[in-house]
Amino acid sequence: MNQETSKTIATFYKFTPLPEYIEWKRKLLKWGERNEILGTIILAPEGINATVSGTKDGIESFVNLIREDSNFTDLSPRLAESPRSTFYRLRIITRPEIVTLGDPTINPNKVVGKYVEPEDWNQLIRDPNVRVIDTRNEYEVKVGTFKGAENPHTDNFGQWPKYVKNELGKNKKQKIAMFCTGGIRCEKASSHLLQNGFDEVYHLKGGILNYLESIPPEESDWDGECFIFDNRVTVTHGLKDGETKLCYGCRWPLSMEDIESEKYEYGISCPRCFDSLNEAKRKSLEERHKQLKLAEERNVAHIGLQMPGKSSLAE
Repeated sequence: MNQETSKTIATFYKFTPLPEYIEWKRKLLKWGERNEILGTIILAPEGINATVSGTKDGIESFVNLIREDSNFTDLSPRLAESPRSTFYRLRIITRPEIVTLGDPTINPNKVVGKYVEPEDWNQLIRDPNVRVIDTRNEYEVKVGTFKGAENPHTDNFGQWPKYVKNELGKNKKQKIAMFCTGGIRCEKASSHLLQNGFDEVYHLKGGILNYLESIPPEESDWDGECFIFDNRVTVTHGLKDGETKLCYGCRWPLSMEDIESEKYEYGISCPRCFDSLNEAKRKSLEERHKQLKLAEERNVAHIGLQMPGKSSLAE
């Protein structure tokens, strides 16, 4: 890969008390501009969640500035390279939570499940006595998941407590192994289970991204690609760019069957949203798609292709 044209993508998060998170927004904007950083950062009283891109030196400088604060000295970003323009601007969002469960009493700094290294994950999930749960949203599971994993069929993380109550709550002695994209969602999900009386809860350390980076394809129990929250859309083993595309109309991941459908029109619609488009909506999408293409050609900021759901980061 040409290092002069490739982008370094850094993904990181940390749960830590951050009452001055509004002030952090100003600092990160200044540091981001100085180092030509693009991407999305979420700040909340409970910490930071980020996926950013830039030159290798720019990313290193940006992360080192964050590490100067005592709360973040141990920050360890996961790094990947891509020839694509993964972001077109820097967005720093302040919220009540960096991953939105909707229950402020759940604190991963107090208690979380047992971390499982990628090298030990296959053995754990192959155990027939272990209930393996994909804690991500429906559209993410559609693209890829671990063999035999349970899909909770959630559209957002706020639905997790209801799933737990309806599907898991009757047996709190069962052994549960969970996974998510980068590990952050499982920090909260495992904390939620433990604080609600579950005894034995495991989660994949560093999430799917750590697994795909660490485990070679021939030894992998992963099936498909991993959905991520930037313009790459998905990655595969070795964190190489995947091939999955999104529908510009409904922002849903497209299968080959979708693309081959007569209801698929590049930049406009897919079988999932075709029947719901009226003429005004179609014209709006056509204009939006034209502007997106112009922005990509000029490598300038645009609202971009938003992901399904409310979140804009891997959880």
